[in-house]
Amino acid sequence: MTELPKGSILSLKRLRFMTVKTNSLTKVPDDIRSLSSLEILNLSDNLISELGCDDFTNTTHLIELYLNMNNIVNLHRCVLEKLNDLKVLDMSNNLLRTFGGAFKITLQKLEFLNLRGNSVSFFEKGDFQGLGSLKHLDVTNIEKIRPGAFDGLVKLESLRISVPPKLYYNYSALQQLKSLSIYYNVEDGFNHPDLNDYDFFYTLKSLKIFTIICKGYHFDFPYEVSTNTIYTMKYLESFTAENIYVSAPNGFTFHYHTHLKNLTIRQTDMSDLDPMLFETIPNLQVLDFSNCYLKSLDFLVKARPPALRFLNLSNNELTVINETVFQSLPALTHLDLGNNPFTCDCSNAGFIQWVMSNAQTQVVNAHQYTCSFPVAQQGRKLLEFNTESCWMDVSFICFISSTCLVVLALLSSFIYHFLRWQLSYGFYLFLAFLYDSRKKKKGTPHQFDAFVSYNVHDEAWVYREMLPVLEEEQGWRLCLHHRDFQPGKPIMENITDAIYSSKKTICVISRRYLQSDWCSREIQMASFRLFDEQKDVLILLFLEEIPTQQMSPYYRMRKLVKRRTYLSWPQAGQHTGVFWQNVVLAPALPQPLKLLG
Repeated sequence: MTELPKGSILSLKRLRFMTVKTNSLTKVPDDIRSLSSLEILNLSDNLISELGCDDFTNTTHLIELYLNMNNIVNLHRCVLEKLNDLKVLDMSNNLLRTFGGAFKITLQKLEFLNLRGNSVSFFEKGDFQGLGSLKHLDVTNIEKIRPGAFDGLVKLESLRISVPPKLYYNYSALQQLKSLSIYYNVEDGFNHPDLNDYDFFYTLKSLKIFTIICKGYHFDFPYEVSTNTIYTMKYLESFTAENIYVSAPNGFTFHYHTHLKNLTIRQTDMSDLDPMLFETIPNLQVLDFSNCYLKSLDFLVKARPPALRFLNLSNNELTVINETVFQSLPALTHLDLGNNPFTCDCSNAGFIQWVMSNAQTQVVNAHQYTCSFPVAQQGRKLLEFNTESCWMDVSFICFISSTCLVVLALLSSFIYHFLRWQLSYGFYLFLAFLYDSRKKKKGTPHQFDAFVSYNVHDEAWVYREMLPVLEEEQGWRLCLHHRDFQPGKPIMENITDAIYSSKKTICVISRRYLQSDWCSREIQMASFRLFDEQKDVLILLFLEEIPTQQMSPYYRMRKLVKRRTYLSWPQAGQHTGVFWQNVVLAPALPQPLKLLG
C-alpha cells in the first residue's frame, strides 16, 4: 500500500492504537491528523522520506511514535513540538543527517529515544538539552561527539553508543547512568583506543550493566578495560566484553563484584582461564564464554558457581565432556554447546547418557550436535552414537561381588570354627621347618638331654618329683622355662631353640596343659621335629587320667599319624621307681611301646 485512502479512518475519532507498518507509504497519511485520541502510532518499515510540520498537529496525545526503517533525511523542530505527551520515539535506521534542534526545547516527557543506524556525523553541545526526562538513549554510527552533547540528560539511565576507536567522551556528566553499551567500529584493524580514555569510567559508580564490543579485527591490539576501572563499578550486575580481551581476564578482575549475575566474554582466547575469576561472584546466573577457544570444562569444577542457571559454551574446541562437571552446577537449567568438535566414542558416553536422561537441564539443540572425530564418525549426530558397548552390566557386577563376599564370609566362619587349630598347627609347623633347616646347616650339637614342657600349675610336681630323679640321680641336663629361656628373646624363638637344642622333649600333660596356648605350641614344635627327623624325640607324661574327647586337636592329629609311647603317673601308683625307670629307658626303646607304669 503506497497511500492510505482519504476518509477511510475519519470516523474513528476514538482510535487509540494504529499500525500501518511494512508498507510502501511515502508520507504520513493526512487522515491521521484527525485522530485526536491516538496514543500509539506505528509507521515503521515504509518509504517515508520527509516529515511535515502539520503531520502530527492534532495528535497531541501521542505517547509512542515509531518511524524507524524509513528514508527520513531531515528532522525539523516543528514536526514534534506539539507532542508534549510523547514518551517513546523510535527513528532508528533512517537517513537522518541533522535533528534541526528538535530535541533542544521540546519533548519534556520523552523517556525513550532510538536514533540508531542514521547518518548523523556528530552531536553538538546541547543537542539533547530539552530531554530532561529521557532515560534511554540509543545512538550509533557517530563520527564525533562534542563536549556537552549530553548536557541536560540528568535522568539518563541507559546509553548505547557506537564510536570509532579514537573517539572518546567524558562520561562524568552521566553519573546516574545504570547501563552503558559501547560499540567500537574498527575499519583498518590498526586503530585502537587509548586505554587512558577509559579513565572517564571511574565516575560511573552507579553502573549496573556494562557492555563493550569491538566490531572488526584489531590484530590483538589491547582493547580491554583495566581491572582498576572495573573495580569502581561495585554495583555491576551484567558485564559483556566481545572481541575486547586478547587473553582471559586475570583472576582478580571481579574481586569486588558480589552483585554480578551476568558475565559474557566472547571472541577471546580463554584457554588460560583462572578459576579464581569466579570466587567472588557467588550470585552468577548467566555465563557466556562462546567462541573462546576452550578445550576443557575443568575450570567449572574448581569454580563451582552455585547459582549458575544459563551456560553458553558454543563455538569452542570442546571434544570430550565429562558429565561429572555438571555436578558442580546444581542450579543449571540451560546449556548450549553447539558447534563444538565432539568426539564420538566411549569417552563421551557418560555425557551422552546425561543429555538424554537429565530432566533439569535443557541442552539446546543437542540433537543437532555432530561428530568431528574419529574420521569414520564425521558428520554423524552425537546422540546417535551407541553407548551400550561402553557400559558393563553394573547390576551383574554387583551380584557377583556380593556373592563373592557372602561366600568368603561363610568360608571364613567355617574355617575359624572347624579348622582354626589345624591352620594354627600348620603355621607353627612351617616356622619350625624354617628353624630346623637353619639348624641343620649350622650342625649345632645338643645342649640339653631333654626340654620339659609343662603348665605353670604343674610346676610343683616337676620340682618335687622330676628334677630329683632325672637331674640329681640320673645326671640329665633338663631345659626349663624359668631357668634356661633367654630374657628379652621372643617366646616362640625360645621354645623353638629349647626343642631343637634338646635330645628329647618331655611333655607333662594335664587338663590345664591342654587348655594352654603356649603349651599347645610347644607340643606342635616337638611334633614337627618328630615328623622331620623320624626319631622318637617326644615323651608324653600324663599327670591325670584324661578322656580322649577332651584332648587337644593337636594331640588327636598326632595320634592318627603315628602311635607314640606315653607314660601315666596316676597308674604308677606306689611304683614310682618303675615309672622313672621307664622315662629313662624310653629314649632307647627301638619300637613303640605303651608304658602304663
